[in-house]
Amino acid sequence: MEAIRKQATKLREQVARQQQAVFKQFGGGGYGGSDNMVTDEAELMLHQKLERLYISTRAAKHFQRDIVRGVEGYIVTGSKQVEIGTKLSEDSRKYGTENTCTSGNTLSRAADSFSRARVQMEKERGNLLKSFGTQVAEPLRAMVMGAPLEDARHLAQRYDRMRQEAEAQVIEVSKRQAKVIDGSGNPDLFSRLEAAEAKLQDLKSNMAVLGKEAASAMAAVEAQQQNMTLQRLISMIESERAYHQKVIQILDQLEGEMSSERQRIEAAPSAPPPPAVETPSSPPPPPPYEEVHINNMSSPPMQNGSNYDVDYFLGEVMFPYNAVSDVELSLSSGDYVVIRQVSKNGWAEGECKGKAGWFPFEYIERRERVLASKVTQVF
Repeated sequence: MEAIRKQATKLREQVARQQQAVFKQFGGGGYGGSDNMVTDEAELMLHQKLERLYISTRAAKHFQRDIVRGVEGYIVTGSKQVEIGTKLSEDSRKYGTENTCTSGNTLSRAADSFSRARVQMEKERGNLLKSFGTQVAEPLRAMVMGAPLEDARHLAQRYDRMRQEAEAQVIEVSKRQAKVIDGSGNPDLFSRLEAAEAKLQDLKSNMAVLGKEAASAMAAVEAQQQNMTLQRLISMIESERAYHQKVIQILDQLEGEMSSERQRIEAAPSAPPPPAVETPSSPPPPPPYEEVHINNMSSPPMQNGSNYDVDYFLGEVMFPYNAVSDVELSLSSGDYVVIRQVSKNGWAEGECKGKAGWFPFEYIERRERVLASKVTQVF
């Protein structure tokens, strides 16, 4: 339809130019005078300007509509992502709160941190989607459906219809002029020609006024479309940029917290080599119970470089430990150990359930008072 419309416009303009050439041949006053030629050229330029404005505003309207549809789709998809992220945050919080792991709570703390960060990120995403809706989609949708654009298009369409009517009247005047030339001075033909020319002048006058009004309205709409669309795109970019900056800050903080938890795990001795007396690579077997007792009488044991006031002391196993060599002692959480000596490198030697060996001293917590039933379990 658009191609047909353009072709019809070109044909009308071609016919009008041909008619102007015919009028010029008559010379003298009337419609074919030089003043009319200037007026027709101005009108043609006005018509072409309106054509360009019509095409421009229509393309901008379609672009605005595409932006609105894209933003609305982004909001729908983003809302689903917020829902999924919120569920993930709730599951992480639940695990961090209800964790039943017996070997520590490192993952619980990490899950809590992840849950809090995810809540903050989904909140920021929700704010972003809200800003897209209120600052981008709604203003552009209102402009696409607004009255200024429709009013300007109606003016342009009225001008186009009036222009077609004026072109038809030009043809009518041309016919009557031909009849006057062939009519041998018939007064009725002159009067009809004058009436046709008068009607043509009225149409041209009204068309010029309406054309200027339509061009002004269309130009105003075009400028508003350009400014509004650019501002909304900038607003969308600014909102998204602020969102990503906040999310990066949240992720940086979360990464720091979780890295600390990972370092804490890596720093804990899971299966270190046994302590060395003479050489680090080949630790000797634990000394006999009597020999250790005699040595301890002269030099009290040390815990992390500090001397205790007693020779032996009881310790409760806080974390299980599996021996990896014959000189080590396997322990279970809740066991009680008689600790006979503590080396400077963090290993202890003692006896539990009739067995002696080395074990990490960090896994033990000293107990001053223990039930007799617990003490009997050591031997």
